[in-house]
Order: sequence, then structure tokens, then C-alpha cells
Amino acid sequence: MGEIKHLHNDTKGAFVYKEDKKRLAEMTYVMAGEKKMIIEHTGVDESLKGQGTGKKLLETLVEYVREKGIKVVPLCPFANATFKKVTEWQDVLA
Repeated sequence: MGEIKHLHNDTKGAFVYKEDKKRLAEMTYVMAGEKKMIIEHTGVDESLKGQGTGKKLLETLVEYVREKGIKVVPLCPFANATFKKVTEWQDVLA
């Protein structure tokens, strides 16, 4: 099983899933100020399709923003659709 890491610089970042040092999935974002995160894109390798990897990335992101008091704007169609299905995560939406 791989692991999810949070990579970020000043205003951009990503939650990345790696297996055997290969980047197989990512959810990228840009910060709009200190307390607003815009999810731009989610990409998952074909080998992981249908295994819930994208949802796990979003779950990790939700845990992070809750801890930091950040609100989320899900411009990414996958993230937006997932937030609509998982109502217990909607508290982080801007």
C-alpha cells in the first residue's frame, strides 16, 4: 500500500499518493489568501481507477483544512461531486 503526502509551497500544493516512489494520484490546489483553498484538479492513474484513491486524497485534504481552519472551494469536478455526496465533509466548504 502506498502513502499520501502533502506537498506545498507558498500558494500552491498537492496531496499526492505514491506507491514504490511513483506518483500515481494527486489533488492539486491553490491558496486564495491564508484561509481559502481552491481545489483545481484531481488525477488518478488508470491502475487505481475505481479503488477510492481520489476520495482518500479528498479525505486527507479535509482533515488538513479542518485542523488549519481553512475553507475550501472545489472547482475540480471530482472534488465538487464528492462533496455533494459526502455531507459530513461539507462543513469545510466556503
